[in-house]
Amino acid sequence: MTTVAIIGAGPLGRWLALGAARAGYRVLLEDVMPGNLHHARESIRRELGPEKLPSVTFVASIEDAVREADLAIDCVPDELESKLEILWLLDRMAPPRTVIATPTTNLSIADLAGCTYRPEKCIAIAVAPAQLTAGAGPEITLRAAPAASQEALTLVCAFWQRLGFIPTVEQSAQ
Repeated sequence: MTTVAIIGAGPLGRWLALGAARAGYRVLLEDVMPGNLHHARESIRRELGPEKLPSVTFVASIEDAVREADLAIDCVPDELESKLEILWLLDRMAPPRTVIATPTTNLSIADLAGCTYRPEKCIAIAVAPAQLTAGAGPEITLRAAPAASQEALTLVCAFWQRLGFIPTVEQSAQ
């Protein structure tokens, strides 16, 4: 079973955790704010019911979230400083096999991936978080850095397909 770490339990993180759990993934949901994590736990419990809730684990540290992750998705603001900080943490704490996906419409995935030790495993989700949670439609665009591996693209595409989306991949320029 694929394990997905979702960093941030705000609206996007809750939405992704719920969708991933429904799609059969093992989910580790993290947030630095205990209130966000509590709200997410209650919200997801209501939506999933007790039989599916065990597929979601609520954790208090990024390290605990990514320790076993095959895919890590951050849900931090789409600002350069926030993205660089979270990618730095994910890159250092996650096992080498972990693929990092980051929602961004403003930042270059080539630049962000270049700041990690795993540029071949960094993929951008090129849609605004509010569009995702509002049901923007079945299409989703993924942006791959020039160094992105086919394995990373396959994993992220499969994730979105299982959530009911039709992913298209754009190769990012240098």
